Amino acid sequence: MSYKKPYLGIRVIDFSQGVAGPYCGMLLAQYGAEVIKVEPKDGDWSRNLGQEYGHHSAFSIAANLGKKSIVFDLKNKKSIQILDNIIKKTDIFIEGFRPGVIERLGLGYKRLKKINPKLIYLSISGFGQNGPMSKKPAMDPVIQAFTGFMSENKGPDNIPHRTPVIIFDMTTALYATQLISASLYARIKESYGRKIEVSLMESAAAMQVIRLMSGFMEGPYTHASSPSGTFKTKDGWIQIIVVKNHEFIKFCNAVGWTDYIHDVRFSSNAKRRKYENFLTSEVQKLFETNTTTHWKNLLNKFEVQNEKVQTYEEFIKSDQAKEINLISWLSQPTTKTLWPVPNLPGMPKLKNKKKNSIAPSIGQHTQQVLREFGYSNEEIINLIKQEVVV
Repeated sequence: MSYKKPYLGIRVIDFSQGVAGPYCGMLLAQYGAEVIKVEPKDGDWSRNLGQEYGHHSAFSIAANLGKKSIVFDLKNKKSIQILDNIIKKTDIFIEGFRPGVIERLGLGYKRLKKINPKLIYLSISGFGQNGPMSKKPAMDPVIQAFTGFMSENKGPDNIPHRTPVIIFDMTTALYATQLISASLYARIKESYGRKIEVSLMESAAAMQVIRLMSGFMEGPYTHASSPSGTFKTKDGWIQIIVVKNHEFIKFCNAVGWTDYIHDVRFSSNAKRRKYENFLTSEVQKLFETNTTTHWKNLLNKFEVQNEKVQTYEEFIKSDQAKEINLISWLSQPTTKTLWPVPNLPGMPKLKNKKKNSIAPSIGQHTQQVLREFGYSNEEIINLIKQEVVV
C-alpha cells in the first residue's frame, strides 16, 4: 500500500458491462487494486459501441485500463464453482445487470456473503433495485430524458437535447467508487462486508441537485447571472460569465459600456437578471462585430471570465493541457493508433505499455488467472475443451 497505489492487495471481480460499473472498476485498478473483468465469449458489449478498433472501442478502452480479462460461460455450473473459489479470496464484487438477473446466475449477494462474509458487493442499475421501473433497461440517454436533464438542455430551437458525453454513467462510477472507498475503510473495524446499491437515476439526481432544487422552486432555467452565456463571434463562439458587481463593471469597461456602470437597472445581479434578454441581445450584437481572439484578449485584459468554445483537438493541443501533462498517448492491443487518454486527477501519469495503461483483449488473462488460483495446465485445457472458459 502507498499513496500511489492505496488499494494494492485488494482484489476486485468485475461482472459489469458498458461504462458505469466498468469505469468504477477501472478507477480501482488505477488505485492499485487487482481487477479481474469477467466477460462472455463475445466480450463486453461496450467493445462494439461506436467505432470499433479491433476488439476495442473508445468506451471499452476508457473503462477497462489496468484490468485482467477472463471469459466464462456463466450458464455452466462448473463456471460458478470456479468463480466461487475466486470470490472466496476477493474483496469487491461489481455487477451491473438488471435487478434479478445476477441472482438467477447464482451470484446474488445473499449467496456470496455466505462464501465470503467480508465481501463488498456493488450493484449498479438504471432506475434502482425496486420500484415500477426497476427492471427497465436504461442507458445514459434514457436517464438524461427521465431525470429532467434534457429539458434543462434546450437549445435556441426550444428542443430538448441530450449531451453526447455519457455524463450519468461516469457520475455513477464516481459515486460508486466513493462508496467502495468508504466501505473499505469501515471494513477495517468490521467482521463483515456490505451490499452497495447505486443507480444511474440516483446519481443523476444527486449531480443535478442545485438545478433540481432551483428548477422545482423557480421553474424553467434562466441564467444565474447576467450577462452570461455562449455568444457567436465573427469567426466562432465564446463563453462569458459575469456574476458580481465588480465583474460587471470590468466587463463594461472592457467593451466600452461605461454608461451602464451607473445605470440603476444593472446595479445588482438580481436587477441584471430582470433585464437578461436585453443584455444578452446587446452582447450578441456586439460580439458579432469582431473575432473570438479579439474578444478573448480584451476580456482577459480586464480579468473577465471567458473562454473560446474549443473542439476536443484544440483542447488536447492547448499549451495549458500540455503544461500539466493532461494527456497520455497510449497504444492498445488490437489497435493501430495511439489514444489520447486523460490522466486521472491527483494520480501518477499513465505511461504507454505499462500494465495500468492497457485495456485487455477478450479473455486475455483467463489461463493466467486460473493458474494463480491453483488450476493445473491439464485442468485448464479440459475446461477450455468443455467451453467452460475461453
